[in-house]
Amino acid sequence: MLNVLPPSTVGPAAGAPANTTEGDRKVVYWHRDLPPLDSESLGEHTVEADSMRVAGTIAHRDELWDQCYRDLMVQAQRRLVQEVHRLGGDYAHVLEETNGTRHDDASGEAWLRGRFTYVLLRQTRKG
Repeated sequence: MLNVLPPSTVGPAAGAPANTTEGDRKVVYWHRDLPPLDSESLGEHTVEADSMRVAGTIAHRDELWDQCYRDLMVQAQRRLVQEVHRLGGDYAHVLEETNGTRHDDASGEAWLRGRFTYVLLRQTRKG
């Protein structure tokens, strides 16, 4: 069961990479961080990512929550870069982020799952 938390509007957590780059080129733009103006939209997409699993519940354990959130952001950025390449784009502009806790009663583990809605963009080719 996904316990939905309010959408975040601040992007990756402190300590997580602020953006994903390839060489000198930035690929992932979070929320209010705007992509290049000379890009065209290829459509809106969604990816999901999971954090590492931890023993017990993370509902009220700030340190474990922060650790899982940082890992979730790393995993989300990795997935976003994969999808940008798979779909033939140049950038992803994350518009919405919904995070929630998951729990496996059999193993006693908990983790975060995030759903990220983004616009796939391609740099306008001049020529």
